[in-house]
Amino acid sequence: MKLSKPKYIFVTGGVASSLGKGIISATVARLLQSRGYSVTVQKFDPYINADPGRLNPYEHGESYVTEDGTECDLDLGHYERFTSITTSKNNTVTTGKIYKEILEKERRGEYMGKTVQVIPHITDEIKRRIQLLGATKKYDVIISEIGGTVGDIESLPYIESVRQLRNQLGYQNSLLIHLAWVPYMAAACEMKTKPTQHSVKELQSEGVQPDVLVLRAEHSLPEDVRNKVALFCNVTTDAVVESIDVPTIYEVPLRMHDQHLDDVILRKLGITDSEEPNLKSWSEFVDKIKNPKYNVEVALVGKYTELPDAYKSINESFIHAGATNHCKVKVTYVPAEQLTAANAEELLGGKSGIFVAPGSGVRGFDGKVEAVKYARENNIPFFGIGLGMQAAVVEFARNVLNLKDAHSKELDPQTKAPVIDLMEEQKKVTEKGGTMRLGGYPCALKAGSKAHQAYGADSIVERHRHRYEFNGEYLKQFEDAGIIASGINPETGLVEVIELSGHPWYVATQYNPEYKSTVATPAPLFVAFVAAALEFQKNCKAKKAAK
Repeated sequence: MKLSKPKYIFVTGGVASSLGKGIISATVARLLQSRGYSVTVQKFDPYINADPGRLNPYEHGESYVTEDGTECDLDLGHYERFTSITTSKNNTVTTGKIYKEILEKERRGEYMGKTVQVIPHITDEIKRRIQLLGATKKYDVIISEIGGTVGDIESLPYIESVRQLRNQLGYQNSLLIHLAWVPYMAAACEMKTKPTQHSVKELQSEGVQPDVLVLRAEHSLPEDVRNKVALFCNVTTDAVVESIDVPTIYEVPLRMHDQHLDDVILRKLGITDSEEPNLKSWSEFVDKIKNPKYNVEVALVGKYTELPDAYKSINESFIHAGATNHCKVKVTYVPAEQLTAANAEELLGGKSGIFVAPGSGVRGFDGKVEAVKYARENNIPFFGIGLGMQAAVVEFARNVLNLKDAHSKELDPQTKAPVIDLMEEQKKVTEKGGTMRLGGYPCALKAGSKAHQAYGADSIVERHRHRYEFNGEYLKQFEDAGIIASGINPETGLVEVIELSGHPWYVATQYNPEYKSTVATPAPLFVAFVAAALEFQKNCKAKKAAK
């Protein structure tokens, strides 16, 4: 910690949702890191669910998992990917968690019979959560992203808590960044600032004045538009920053730095002794993304292919791995429930790699099995995660071991060959929320295996999100037929990684390596898979040329 006491930055959004508050929060954290400050980011979500673990991915996108086993909003993935910080349960708060804590206190009699109200009890708990990470004295700056849109009923307690806390902290110890939208009216050939003005007015009516405005727009903001927004919204002109679409989200920190956003923030927080920013490695990473030497196409076979955010961490891991291999990875989505033996060649042929995504439930599982079979029989690089690994186990059992009834007990409780079974520790679990095997667990890697080569280590820690596992009773049959159990949990004997001997690259994991992939440390197995896909593509071209 460099500062004598922590500074607090709040990020809110107005006009519309999906303006990119998570990316801006992560961007600000990255810029401040580049100037020598220790930073963390936390997300406050207004929904009443305790966490997104039970939310439909179509509605909410992926459920991200922290190292300590907390299911949380996908924005925490952005925080970690941009900054390489390790988030925890203290970095994610929902209204459900707030109310649960208040009701438990009331039941314990901690309020001494007083009427429990939104103010002060709910707001006090929100303020306590905001300052929880600051109390550790590990961070110079704590960034709090407030979910939802200003003006929403469910966001009101959070905005009120910010108002109270800024008064208590002192205004040079806190700063508020507000995102708003400046639409372009094509018929009038004009950018309209009124939505932004109304959004800031709504914020002001709730007692909060923004210090910095980040304006999402389709086109660059003319100087007169910036001046107008600054005048009507009561901010300095240099604190009006544009955020237009860029080829990659990883370019956002560079564009924000070009507009001196980090300088404005530090000045308004009264910080004068910062280092010169060092964004050299970040610029090099962005350059690799924008100017790849090669292109490679992989098929992603999954259940939620209509919504890319359902596989957010996976998609970002392919970007990280692509940059490491100096290539652009084109991910082609293949709906698992549409994939059959009859159309596998049509949907998967010509791809240089086949990735079978994690998930749960019976829908699309047969398609995932067919994808694995196609990759195995055609020697195409294959990578499976979670249910993708379980599909690989079932496919091998049915088609190589000749266990025609082989299945997962999750999907067929009556199967006579349960090669995938419920974990022993899960058999007495009745509640569904937050009760899976979650978070970081150790894994010992077999020397000489592809996993061992990828990680360059004998032991690793990766994050998990599952209830079912490889049934160890069948392990010898699998090994005798060519499957290598290349990753084992040293405490439980759980098979974490399987490989297929004699195949160019066939690796599947029960854990989710995508959760730990960052710009600075891309997930090793994704890097190795992309490298294998590039090699496969090269060999295919060589064979065609030879003909």
